[in-house]
Amino acid sequence: MVVKRIVANIATPHVESAKIFYTGILGLQLVMDHGWILTFAAESLAAPQISVASEGGSGTPIPDLSIEVDDLEEVYQRVVAAGLPIEYGPTNEPWGVRRFYVRDPFGHLLNILAHDDLAC
Repeated sequence: MVVKRIVANIATPHVESAKIFYTGILGLQLVMDHGWILTFAAESLAAPQISVASEGGSGTPIPDLSIEVDDLEEVYQRVVAAGLPIEYGPTNEPWGVRRFYVRDPFGHLLNILAHDDLAC
């Protein structure tokens, strides 16, 4: 048995609000649209992962989702241009990532990160 994919499901009555954030800010592609559910994906393949945490690191709350990107500065600039409040960072963490926190349109706390070898 092999786990092929893990998908976070965010409950909301306003699924259309996700399009601007997840495509415009994070650059994901809309790969499924049934009206009541939208699924966004990146072009690259990633290994399924799940994290279990007792805290968010560096005294932060536990984020609902952690999203690794290849260009943190570009995503950060999109968030700022969209007028979204940054809740933490950006900062270089001692465990080798640069990250910031922002909320999606539904209030979920997102940890946007890049590993040091990819961070700006």
